[in-house]
Amino acid sequence: MSDIEIAQANEAHDMLPITKVAESVGLTAADLELYGNYKAKLSIPTLRRLRHAPQGKLVLVTSINPTPAGEGKSTVTIGLGDALRLRGQKAVIALREPSLGPVMGMKGGATGGGYSQVVPMEDINLHFTGDMHALTTAVDTLAALIDNHLQQGNALNLDPRRLLWRRALDINDRALRHVVIGLGGHANGVPRETEFDITVASELMAVLCLAEDLADLKARIGRIVIGYTYDRAPVTVADLGVTGAIAMLLKDASKPNLVQTLAHTPTLIHGGPFANIAHGCNSVLATRTALALGDIALTEAGFGADLGAEKFMDIKAPVLGKTPDAVVIVATVRALKYNGGVKLADLTTENRTALAEGFANLRRHIANMQRYGVPVLVAINHFVSDTPAEIADLIALCESMGVTAVDAPVWADGGQGGLALADAVLAALQQPAHFTPLYAQATTATEKIETIVTEIYGGRNVTYTKEAQTALRTIRRNGWDQLPVCIAKTQYSFSDDAKALGAPNDFTITVRDVIPKLGAGFLVVMTGTVLTMPGLPKVPAAERMDVDENGKISGLF
Repeated sequence: MSDIEIAQANEAHDMLPITKVAESVGLTAADLELYGNYKAKLSIPTLRRLRHAPQGKLVLVTSINPTPAGEGKSTVTIGLGDALRLRGQKAVIALREPSLGPVMGMKGGATGGGYSQVVPMEDINLHFTGDMHALTTAVDTLAALIDNHLQQGNALNLDPRRLLWRRALDINDRALRHVVIGLGGHANGVPRETEFDITVASELMAVLCLAEDLADLKARIGRIVIGYTYDRAPVTVADLGVTGAIAMLLKDASKPNLVQTLAHTPTLIHGGPFANIAHGCNSVLATRTALALGDIALTEAGFGADLGAEKFMDIKAPVLGKTPDAVVIVATVRALKYNGGVKLADLTTENRTALAEGFANLRRHIANMQRYGVPVLVAINHFVSDTPAEIADLIALCESMGVTAVDAPVWADGGQGGLALADAVLAALQQPAHFTPLYAQATTATEKIETIVTEIYGGRNVTYTKEAQTALRTIRRNGWDQLPVCIAKTQYSFSDDAKALGAPNDFTITVRDVIPKLGAGFLVVMTGTVLTMPGLPKVPAAERMDVDENGKISGLF
C-alpha cells in the first residue's frame, strides 16, 4: 500500500482521541485547545508551566545530502520514537509542519512513511490547524502596511528601492519571484519592484520558531528590519507601529500542535522553515515542550547535516538552552550509491563499489557531527532493494570510523523495525556529550561564513559579489556583524553546485547577498543560485492527487 493508504487504514480504526494521547505524557484536557478529536494545540498557560519543568535527553536526527532516491529522515525519527516507547521509554517527538510547496510540488506528503507516520496524515499535510495560513497572512499584512505607509505620505522616509520585506505564499510559484506592484495610477499605490518568498522562507517563520513565548515573539517582530530610509538608516516593524497587530495574527499559530504516530507516540508538530533557505528546525517551543513531557525528546533538522544540523547546533541550540545528547544520521544504501555515480534507474541493482565510493558523503557528515563533541550513530533506512552484502558493507564502513550503524526497516515494520536502533540510541545516551560550538559568537560574519565553508562543507575559500560586499558594509555599520549566520545553499551538495555529489573538496563558495534578519537573530547568507521561492517540477505531485465524492483523498503520498 502507499503511505496514504496505510495511514487511512490505520486512522479508520486505531487512532486514539488526542486527549488520551495527552494523558500518556501527563497532560489533561485543560491543557489542550482541541481541533476536532485528533488534533490539539497546547494552551499558553500550559506552555508557561512546562517551560520550567525538568528536561529529558535530546536526540537530533539528521541525514546525508538528499537525493532523488529519498532518505526518509522523518520516517526514521517516527519509527525510532515508536521503538523507544516499545522499550519502555517515555519518548516524545517534535517535528516541523509540512509546507504545501513541496506537498504539491516534487516531494508529496511529509509526515513519515509506511508504518512510521504521524496522523491524521491528510490534515497535517494540508491545512492542519491553520498555522501556515496565519503566517502567510501575517507576512502579507505587514507588506500591505508598508505599501500603505508609502502611499499615505511616507513619514518614515522609507526608500522604496531599499525595502527588504517581501510578500509570501505557501506554494511553489516561480512567476512571483520578481514582480512589479502598484501599477494603474496613483490610487493603486507606489509602483515598485518586489519579490515573493515561499512562506517557510519568510523571517516571520524563523521568528515563530525561535520565539520562547508571546512576549519574545512580539519583541522579535518589533526588531524585524523592513528596509532603509533614503539616508540608509534601518527601519523596523516597531518604527512602523504595527508590532502588536502582526503578533496578534500569530497568537494561535505560536502554540505547538499535538498529534500522534500510528503507534500513538505523542508528537508535537510546529513550524516549518526550510533548511536550504532558512534554519530548518521546528519551533523552540515544541522542542522544549517535548523535553519537558518526555524522558527522551526526538527532533529533526532539515536536509543534510551540512544545513539543518549545523543550523540546529549554531542557531537553535543557543536559544533552546539545550544541546543534543546524541545525533542520528540517516543514510540509505540507494542514496550513497547515487553519490557514488550510479544512475537513478540503476539504484536497485547491487553495487558495492559505488556504495564504498558514495560513502564519502556520509563520512564527512559523520566527521562534522563528531566535531561538535556529541555521540553520533547512523540509521540505515532500509529499502527492499538493499542487499545483505550492501548493508553489511555500510555497517563496516561506519564501524571503521568508530561509529555504530544500525539497519532500521521502520518503513515496513514501524517501531518493531526500529528496536535495534532504539537500543543503539539508548547506549549512545549513556556516553558523555561535550558540546563544542563551531564558532564563537563574538567572531565576525565573514569569519563565521568562512568557518562553515571550510570546516563543514570542505571548501577552500569564499568570494563575495559586489552586492554582498555592500550588504556586509551596511551590516558592520549598523553593529550587526556578530550575529550568527544562516547560509542559504543548495541541499544537494556540500558545495554551492547541486551537481557536485559525494564529498567535493577545495571548492569556492560564492556569496551573492547577506540579508539582516534581526527578528530571527541571524544573517541570511545567499550563495550560488539558491532561491527563496521554488518552482514546480515538470510533473507536479498535485497531478496524481484527488478527492472522491465521500471526501477520501488519494495520491497525497
